[in-house]
Amino acid sequence: MASEEVKLLWTPTEVFKEESNLSHYMAWLADNEGMVFENYQQLWSWSVDKPGDFWGSLWNYFDIIFEGEYSTVLQGSKMPHYRWFQGSRLNYAEHIFRNENDSRPAIIHKREGKDIEQISWKELRSKVAALQAFLLKSGVSAGDRVVGYLTNTPEATISLLAANSIGAVWSSCSPDFGVSSVIDRFAQVSPKVLIAVNGYQYGGKVYDKTDVVKEVISALPTVEKVILIDIVGATPIESTAPWEEIVTTAASKLEFVRVPFEHPMWILYSSGTTGIPKAITHSQGGILMEHLKYLYFHNNVKKGDRCFWYTTTGWMMWNYIQSALLCGGTVVLYDGSPAWPSVDALWQLAEEAKIQHLGASAGYIIANMKEGTTPSQRYDLSALVSVGSTGSPLPPEGFDWIYSHLKKDVWLTSISGGTDVCSAFVGGNPLWPVYSGEIQCRALGCKLEAFDDMGQPVLDEVGEMVITAPMPSMPIYFWNDAGDQRYISSYFELFEGIWRHGDWIRITSRNGLVIYGRSDATLNRGGVRIGTSEVYRAVDKITTVEDSLIICLEKEGGEYYMPLFVKLQKGVTLSEDLTREINQAIRNEYTPRHVPDEIIAVADIPYTISGKKTESPVKKILMGQPLERAVNKDALRNPQAMDFFIKMARSSE
Repeated sequence: MASEEVKLLWTPTEVFKEESNLSHYMAWLADNEGMVFENYQQLWSWSVDKPGDFWGSLWNYFDIIFEGEYSTVLQGSKMPHYRWFQGSRLNYAEHIFRNENDSRPAIIHKREGKDIEQISWKELRSKVAALQAFLLKSGVSAGDRVVGYLTNTPEATISLLAANSIGAVWSSCSPDFGVSSVIDRFAQVSPKVLIAVNGYQYGGKVYDKTDVVKEVISALPTVEKVILIDIVGATPIESTAPWEEIVTTAASKLEFVRVPFEHPMWILYSSGTTGIPKAITHSQGGILMEHLKYLYFHNNVKKGDRCFWYTTTGWMMWNYIQSALLCGGTVVLYDGSPAWPSVDALWQLAEEAKIQHLGASAGYIIANMKEGTTPSQRYDLSALVSVGSTGSPLPPEGFDWIYSHLKKDVWLTSISGGTDVCSAFVGGNPLWPVYSGEIQCRALGCKLEAFDDMGQPVLDEVGEMVITAPMPSMPIYFWNDAGDQRYISSYFELFEGIWRHGDWIRITSRNGLVIYGRSDATLNRGGVRIGTSEVYRAVDKITTVEDSLIICLEKEGGEYYMPLFVKLQKGVTLSEDLTREINQAIRNEYTPRHVPDEIIAVADIPYTISGKKTESPVKKILMGQPLERAVNKDALRNPQAMDFFIKMARSSE
């Protein structure tokens, strides 16, 4: 596939390039390492061909605080069995608090319908120290798990930093998750402490989650302490400690426990496509190094910059944006709907908080485009330097809308990565122009390639997105995954020793990138990945539904179509009442994003001989792929079940 002519939307000025953190690093390499690179592509090639040298240079450039000694940066011969900076001990939170500065806030936050508030570095340190003291008094030590059922507020940031400061392992879920989603995740990691809100506000409505918190507590027998944050003024839950009392108790000093580079830092979760969500575990050192690299060089975050990404605590972008503090930036938090009271709520926040770097989902940008909003005419966005987009591919129309209706001279950094590395593989480059529909570059230290069906790299052709060299923020393991079986099968089963990510991608002649959606069966709704197994677990509770299958199709213009196919019990028809019952069950058990666009009755659900639902083949058929490439009917237990989907695809041609 040859690269078509695409529209040039933005070109960095010479001043912008010269003053970028990336240019500063390249000058530092020349002065301190004797390494001169004429352009970004040369720098990228060195960073992926000599990963030990590259990451070792960042260790010095960022002046990493550590103790101990390491003999080599990188040890190993095949992924995933690499080890980084062995012998060193460090702490992520310690690197954040070295940026304390009384002249600027640490956190700016806004709750839906409330005024903006600020938290100083002094207050942040005080509250983190107080919570740290409580955790230590409660017997929490390095390696213990502290989990949060929290909204995107300063309380969540404080909780993360307090847990991290003593080497405890953090994990969080958003309260818009159903109770089953929360328990499926937290029960795997046997937490010692739970920090929870008893409710939240979204879209102008208040949701009381007191009963959910009680259910979660009952399902987690390892929890010894529960800290409750009162949001809705409900009756206190028995045997819980009130948040306000804890964080306002004077603490003597904030301490930092330095742990090995590969000590677990936090646990994120996969979408749960094929069962219980995978508990993806990242390291202190890996996240520290990766986030310093990405936010400094690819987001160009500078000291004092105000950085925001619309997210919840259940999405990896929450973890990611906390690291704005690593760069000496101010993290901006928002708790509420991005489209309430109107769809342009985030642009209003950008004006009020004077945000330099704002991130949102591609779905949010598309929603603004469809609504016909023109933020450039309504809001003062003079402070805005960059706009990030992720969660799903941003179509060219979305790129164009940014420059025609938001801000003409803004730097659009469309990015793509994942929970798997808690960062982006591809994204922004302050030295290169922005072209419509195209991600600017492959990130430093990320050896990303597109592979054809034979496992060979291709250029200007759509292929499987793979990573062929290690990155320090790749998971150290999945929690409770004996012998790394789930870990290896998740990323290294198709190409041995090579990470297969599950996206269709094309590397253009400009070394930009275009992503065409998922190559696996993961659902993508509104920029958030959803696990099929979660939908199935909700639908399975409907006695009149015998079986089901759900997929999500990426359509033109950033649209998605997520149908649910149901096999009903004999004699049952798909009435309006049954449709309503299914949708309500999914919504109650999980989130509104899990609710399908349409429910369609089918005679049977196709399965492989080994007993797996054929989500990916059905998706490929409905996306228009030739039958022989989409599915091997000989490998199906009930091949006749595929006939419905073949007819459906043909009827839509």
